[in-house]
Amino acid sequence: MSKKYIKLMILVMFVSALQVTELFAGTGDTNTISWGFLLIGLFGGLALFLYGMEQMSEGMKKTAGNQMKSILAALTKNRVIALFVGAFVTMVIQSSSATTVMLVSFVQSGLMSFVQSLGVILGADIGTTVTAQLIAFKLTDYALLMVTLGIGMRMFGKNENLKNIGEVLLGFGILFYGMKLMSDSMRPLRTYQEFIDLLKGLENPLLGLLVGAAFTALVQSSSAFTGILIVLAQQGFITLEAGIPMLFGANIGTCITAGLASIGTSREAKRVALAHVIFKIAGVALFFFWIPAFADMIRFLAEKYNSGTARQIANAHTIFNVSLGLFFLPCTNLFAKLIVRILPDKPEEKGMQSVAWHLDDNKIISPGIAINLARAEIARMAKLLGRMQRAIIVPFFSNDPRQDERFPNISLIQGIEMREQKVNFLQEKIKNYLLKIAKQELTDEESIKVFGMVMIVKDMESLGDIIHRNMIPMIPKKRAMKTDFSNEGKEELIIYHEKVCKQIRLLMEAFSEVSHEKAQRIMAKERKYLDLESQYRVRHLERMRHETKESLETHEVHVELMDLMKQTIVYSSNIAKTFLTTCGQSDHFYTSTQ
Repeated sequence: MSKKYIKLMILVMFVSALQVTELFAGTGDTNTISWGFLLIGLFGGLALFLYGMEQMSEGMKKTAGNQMKSILAALTKNRVIALFVGAFVTMVIQSSSATTVMLVSFVQSGLMSFVQSLGVILGADIGTTVTAQLIAFKLTDYALLMVTLGIGMRMFGKNENLKNIGEVLLGFGILFYGMKLMSDSMRPLRTYQEFIDLLKGLENPLLGLLVGAAFTALVQSSSAFTGILIVLAQQGFITLEAGIPMLFGANIGTCITAGLASIGTSREAKRVALAHVIFKIAGVALFFFWIPAFADMIRFLAEKYNSGTARQIANAHTIFNVSLGLFFLPCTNLFAKLIVRILPDKPEEKGMQSVAWHLDDNKIISPGIAINLARAEIARMAKLLGRMQRAIIVPFFSNDPRQDERFPNISLIQGIEMREQKVNFLQEKIKNYLLKIAKQELTDEESIKVFGMVMIVKDMESLGDIIHRNMIPMIPKKRAMKTDFSNEGKEELIIYHEKVCKQIRLLMEAFSEVSHEKAQRIMAKERKYLDLESQYRVRHLERMRHETKESLETHEVHVELMDLMKQTIVYSSNIAKTFLTTCGQSDHFYTSTQ
């Protein structure tokens, strides 16, 4: 058994022992409350609840999260489909924040438009309400049974899927056991008038809204706060009218996660986070002024099934988010224009300094997330290499000074050198980040992916070196010549360069889409393009044999340039092969434009 689960069992037994100790430590006076044990039980239960949520989410992501990324990437422009896919993906991976992170990366990579992402955001808000519905089932009496079964499946499961299902079950068990501890701890407060009066004060809608927003922002989990509200409702501490404003506050407070994640990121990332905030605030504004009528409607719907306040709070959470999705979905184009107006494009937004956009040491303890962050940076390397490769051929055919395609204030050559520095910087950063991930508790599949990615970034750095160390020094040599390439030679170089650029473009698409088919196409094209290089070499030698003046004078540059492009073809194929054999087809390489 791993140390993680041993520590978990010790924690559960410790908190349980404290609860038992509290029972035997009673004075016999029902009006006396042992505040120390009450707070220990309350916060210990909350800690287990949050830990169970994380454990359940991780298990679900391992079981089906990879396929969820593929579903998201395959979105069409249909906003209704986007809504349903967002709800489904979030329901499976149990994290609207994780869905938002994927959206940011897909929008940056061009896999979906910013308008499409708005539909998915609305769907993600619906999907996250499933957790509240599950919590509302009173399964606390079976919590330790679920913990036992979960640990048993983790310890004795024969395959990874069974172990992941065990992790989900373990998370559910810990979550419900945490609820039980919180519920048991608060039972003495039923007769404590000061506490009852305090909760009655929360029936003030504005105060309840602020409390819900503040607490959710603090724990960064609307599901956790919703769970606490359900526990309070099960104990009879709060009414539906008091719970609804706090639910609204929780929906606003959960935006803090996306907001923090967008700090220091691209404009597109900030827009996704801002859209989340605007949707929530606008939705709360629509519902806030008729909370009593909304509560009456929820109660009316619950009468048929004789549901208690806890279930009614979960239903209110679901109806609120479903209503928001249906109300705002037709207006996504209008919202997109508004958000773009608030956060307009900047012509030189990214800057020219070497920085890692996605690597976050705090995420290393969650290897699945950390691997995806590393892949985001790998995709940036591919983008940078594509721009370097497109630019490098220009000085061989023109002596005119050219500006960089994205930064007009620097020359084309300076732009290539700047990107080569970025490629080297990212190679070192990503490699060190991956080695830190490798020290965590990884599955066999994750270990293979990590070391495969180390090989990929090394080969990508070599592609940058071919351009920087070998091609750039040839430019002065070519410009010193009084003769240009022959017409036939120039045509061959241009055609072959287009083939090289196509291979790198396919490489970027294979990473961003996790396309098995495109990676195979790269490998299949290698032989064809190497044969084409041999044909062009023979033609060039034939022109020299016929003493074509241009071919004789440019022979050295022509042959060396062709040979370097051939090396790029070989490296691209090696990267595609590593991608196929180690990175699989299940995860997305998040891409960004720079």
